[in-house]
Amino acid sequence: MSSQKTEPRLATRVATRLVKGGTSPAFEGGRAVNPPVVRASTVLFESMDEMNDARRRRGTERMFTYGARGNPTGFALEDVVAQLEGGYRTRLFPTGLAAISMVFLAFARPGDHVLIADCVYQPLRHFVDTFLRPWGVEVTYFCADGSDVAQQIKPTTKLVYVECPGSLVYEMCDLPALAEIAHRHGALVIADNTWGSGLQYRPLTLGADVSIMAATKYLSGHSDVMMGTVTTTQACWQTLATMSDAQGVAVSPDDAYLVLRGTRTLAARLAMHERNALEIARWLVARPEVARVFCPALPEDRGHALWKRDCSGTNGLVSFEFAQADAQTAGRFVDALTLFGIGASWGGFESLATVSNVAGTRTCTDWSRTGPIVRLHIGLEDPQDLIDDLAQAFARIQT
Repeated sequence: MSSQKTEPRLATRVATRLVKGGTSPAFEGGRAVNPPVVRASTVLFESMDEMNDARRRRGTERMFTYGARGNPTGFALEDVVAQLEGGYRTRLFPTGLAAISMVFLAFARPGDHVLIADCVYQPLRHFVDTFLRPWGVEVTYFCADGSDVAQQIKPTTKLVYVECPGSLVYEMCDLPALAEIAHRHGALVIADNTWGSGLQYRPLTLGADVSIMAATKYLSGHSDVMMGTVTTTQACWQTLATMSDAQGVAVSPDDAYLVLRGTRTLAARLAMHERNALEIARWLVARPEVARVFCPALPEDRGHALWKRDCSGTNGLVSFEFAQADAQTAGRFVDALTLFGIGASWGGFESLATVSNVAGTRTCTDWSRTGPIVRLHIGLEDPQDLIDDLAQAFARIQT
């Protein structure tokens, strides 16, 4: 007997027509440049055999079987990110922190030891204190440059987590050397690659096993969507996929569409961010109010040699230390800016400024004697206008 589904009987009553009509519109012609937004919780099949076959295969294959396991719009974004990162496959998460958390849930267990770089995104420390340690995972922080990893690693170490360049002041580490040490001891290397966006830094090609990005930042590029991505090697993929399915993690197809659209202009936008940021960084270096500018693309930055070896560019992030000022003065400087928004995120088209508490986010190195640090995200505005704004803010705090 044929399993071909018969055409539904033509409905004549209005309520039935409203439910059944317009679900599979037919059209002729070309195709859209971008994949359509596919909003779906329920997914329909032609037969029970087809549904059961899809369910049997979805544990290891990418199948459109239910909204909580992804949708075609999200699958398209996963493919773009996996290609960008040079990885096997990618999974999407509601936020960057959700992506980070899932990696630890997938690859760490009570009794394990994990090493985490001192320069990581501050909310990860909160996750460590509120979940990982109470769950029974031992955590040790290591120096941002990775110089003490060989001394800190243990037989129970399962993960070495790096962020390169680091948060706030952009320390570089020798990722290939760290990966060699970790792999020799049987540990995986996890890298937060939000700074590099897959375009300017590629941890998986440098030896990492898993790369995480906050797509909220440069992949989206418009400050209007939250998302995280995790891309892995083939060896690590199934562990991540299984735990993600068990947790029921999914993202909105509308959000996936927004990030997918943002990736189309990523290369062009980052080139502008880099050009503008370097112009402003060089201007800041010459300012008498500035003690130090943090940007690994500057030749005087202590991580410049590693940046030059491992990165293909920089982005819009530039931080600087005041030479003679207190935190209140730094705050007045930020308040005096007119073209810079005051905000904690970055990666959008707009310029932002905030005072960074580096000393409060580090435990391996002492930043307490450092002057106040302002973090700038240089956007796509004309850099001379931004320089004029910075200049007038410096003048304001002198009065």
